[in-house]
Amino acid sequence: MNTGRTVFAQLMDLIPQHQFRRFVDRYNGNRRTRSFSCWNQFLCMAFAQLTYRESLRDIEACLRALPQKLYHSGLRGTISRSTLADANEKRDCRIYADLAQWLMKEARELYARDPFVLNLDRSVYAFDSTTIELCLSLFPWAAFHQWTAGVKLHTLLDLRGNIPRFACITHSRVHDSTVMPSLPIEPGAIYVFDRGYLDFSRLHAVHEQKATFVIRAKRGILFRRIASRTVDKTTGLRCDQTVQCAGKRGLRDYPDTLRRVRFYDAENKRTFIFLTNNFMLPALAIAQIYRSRWRIELFFRWIKQHLRIHRFYGTSPNAVKTQIWTALCVYLLVAIARKRLGIERDLFTILQVLSVSLFEKTLLREALSEMPAQIETSSDANQLSLLDL
Repeated sequence: MNTGRTVFAQLMDLIPQHQFRRFVDRYNGNRRTRSFSCWNQFLCMAFAQLTYRESLRDIEACLRALPQKLYHSGLRGTISRSTLADANEKRDCRIYADLAQWLMKEARELYARDPFVLNLDRSVYAFDSTTIELCLSLFPWAAFHQWTAGVKLHTLLDLRGNIPRFACITHSRVHDSTVMPSLPIEPGAIYVFDRGYLDFSRLHAVHEQKATFVIRAKRGILFRRIASRTVDKTTGLRCDQTVQCAGKRGLRDYPDTLRRVRFYDAENKRTFIFLTNNFMLPALAIAQIYRSRWRIELFFRWIKQHLRIHRFYGTSPNAVKTQIWTALCVYLLVAIARKRLGIERDLFTILQVLSVSLFEKTLLREALSEMPAQIETSSDANQLSLLDL
């Protein structure tokens, strides 16, 4: 039985201290800090995510109620909501953005062999964004329309394991396609985009880096057909063509040929047109790859439902971004723990278990496993067991 380390401390041990110090030193995070370090700030924010705290006062009250367990969980000193509020407002949120990027790399290595809908020997990524709505009166800097405000979370999701490969946070007024040049492009990988990202110049940049893209076409774009291939219409395919942009601007932005695949979804009675620069994969595989893009929509829905990114602990841009980045860090930490410990439970169930067992002094594997740990009984025959009562 573990008698010293709490479940919370064991989960935070997945982050090497030397790695975290690198991110802190990079942005002088602990400059002019007396007792409440960046590590303490991250622990408080992670605690808030794991236990579903709704406010700074809520965080302070819960942590102060367990002073004897804070030391064994890595927290030092007295927790004050004013100190935490100042840290969220002033300490560079890029510390936690870099930490999230590092955790993404660690998690992706663990989930690299997870099955995919198609038997492909290459990485498949889906890129999209979601808007996190904010109250206009509290966050006037995030105003979008006359009555709405928000920020955008742009995410490149590895569809093997649903682990982010890249993420960034922008103002909600920023158009999705403007973030495409920031994407890390891997030669040979497949990138799936929705039609909002149809920008031929940026797609051609992906093509020049030897990567494959699959994107849904918009209406009204003219193409010149060069060749056609036969398709099996019983599978839903309607055409498989080699085309080239017919407009002067489109031809300038994308001078090479494209592949156009038309697919009819009989279940929903809808027709989809896909564009890609890959001429080797079967036409039906192109439609199936785009269909797998729905996983990123499920990812956004999951984090909005199960992470604390709908009610914020601060109103400044830095505080909002800090909370979003720490939420992503918690998601990745739980995903890493699940894989390293061989836990079969889903992430939602693991979060629920962690929310009520953070300060228990038991092994993390035992706390998250399906079956409870076997209770050790005394070998003394005169000692009654509680199970006999």
